[in-house]
Amino acid sequence: MSATSPSGSPERPASPGSAWAPLASPVFRALWIAQFVSNVGTWMQTVGAQWLLLGHGATLVTLVQTASSLPVVLLALPSGVLADRFDRRGLLIVAQLTMAGVAAVLAALAFAGALSPVVLLVLTFLLGCGTALMGPAWQAIQPELVDRAQLGEASALGAVNMNLARAIGPAIGGVLVAAAGAGWTFAFNAVSYVGIVVVLLLWRRPPVAPVPAAERERFLTALLAARRYVWNAPGIRRVLLRTALFIPGAAAVWSLLPLVAGDALGLGSGGYGLLLAAVGLGAVSGAFLLPRLRELLGANGILAAGAAAFAVVLVVLATVHVTWVVALALLPAGLAWIGVLSTLSAATQTRLPGWVRARGLAVYLLVFQGCQALAAPLWGGLAQWLGLTVALLIAAGLLVLAAASVRPWPLYDAARIDPTPSDHWPAPPLVFEPGPADGPVLVSVVYRVAPGNRPAFADAMRHVARSRRRTGALTWGMYEDGNEPGRYIENYLVGSWAEHLAQHHTRLTATDRHSEERARALLLPGTDAEVTHAFDVCTGPITHTG
Repeated sequence: MSATSPSGSPERPASPGSAWAPLASPVFRALWIAQFVSNVGTWMQTVGAQWLLLGHGATLVTLVQTASSLPVVLLALPSGVLADRFDRRGLLIVAQLTMAGVAAVLAALAFAGALSPVVLLVLTFLLGCGTALMGPAWQAIQPELVDRAQLGEASALGAVNMNLARAIGPAIGGVLVAAAGAGWTFAFNAVSYVGIVVVLLLWRRPPVAPVPAAERERFLTALLAARRYVWNAPGIRRVLLRTALFIPGAAAVWSLLPLVAGDALGLGSGGYGLLLAAVGLGAVSGAFLLPRLRELLGANGILAAGAAAFAVVLVVLATVHVTWVVALALLPAGLAWIGVLSTLSAATQTRLPGWVRARGLAVYLLVFQGCQALAAPLWGGLAQWLGLTVALLIAAGLLVLAAASVRPWPLYDAARIDPTPSDHWPAPPLVFEPGPADGPVLVSVVYRVAPGNRPAFADAMRHVARSRRRTGALTWGMYEDGNEPGRYIENYLVGSWAEHLAQHHTRLTATDRHSEERARALLLPGTDAEVTHAFDVCTGPITHTG
């Protein structure tokens, strides 16, 4: 019997440790190829844009990266809400068509000789807006294309895709700029988006059950739910911390490499493209090594080794001015980049449940791109003020600190987290049916605990408290009855009846169920939790529809 991919398409069986296993899924494979063409176009355009600005100072050159990354900082969370509320495939198609239109305008202005630095940066910013719109949706559909066990490999293949394009796109872009001008790089980028649109239109996505109207979130409510979830998910917070510690220092390579090529090494656009190609080749070759490195080092070992390797590369860029030595040093930079990013991306995806996946990934992209957007002008300014060598050495020092911080602040063990949906709460026993907007709702749960189990129960309820807050509780508290020791009352407030129904049916996970089971196992024999629901009658009328 042949295996079936999550997209519903038959696939070839793949060895569990194979780095290329996700490519057995036809839809993932087609999107991977189309994305590669698009990424090649993006890197060609980046070379064209940076080279057009090279004569306008280091800060302006680095602003190309800021203009690309800043929209994610501004739009990541709204984009995540859209991706969780609406059809993700439709959002991706709209984003791709929008970016194709902006790139076409760039090409037309370049051919007409009317592309000033300000216009170039503004249009680059608009392309970044398209990237921000598609980012959470693109990440969130990955679990629909491959098995959860292959998300690490899928993330690594995504990084391979980007870096293989980095190996080819800049080299082609540099040659094209030198031979025909930057306009042709923009024109190729405009055409490169078409492939993804075609694959998405042909993808027979399995039907997704619509969220009942009574449980549908409003836009602002959805934004607040994402913030609440991330704040109460220690595993996600630790991924964000590791991202924020690695990216600012590593961003110096992408921000300052044009200056290393042009000023320190005296290379033209073709030489700069070849240096980027060295990074890409290192990343592609590193894809073969990653499964083995994960076995030897584990996720935290890869994070520490990747940061240390990047620090060494930056020291070489700062002190060595021999082109072939710099090119060789950039090979391990590609390996370190793909190792760290695939580890962080997979850690985020495997820890998020489906109902908040796009928003959680949007927060990750916000931190990732935000650090790049803020670091790029910083490194450009430092290079102008203190010199290129000093700026590179400062970035290397930051990465050494990032590597050393892995030991006190590692990623938490993903094996303890199971985001599988769990609809284990019984239907609320009410004598009337509230309206979706009715609330706030005060949920009270009474437990009776044996005297010897009280400390263990209190400890177990700390995990339950995080579960309540992640899934919708605005406030939470637990109290012991002064007249009956061992009788505990848990109170938590949910914003509306729709939010509480979402807790019942879509938001709880297997990890939440295990936390509750651990607490309830400590109750007095023969007793069970007693649940009541109370509605606020002072802030507005309750609509009794039952």
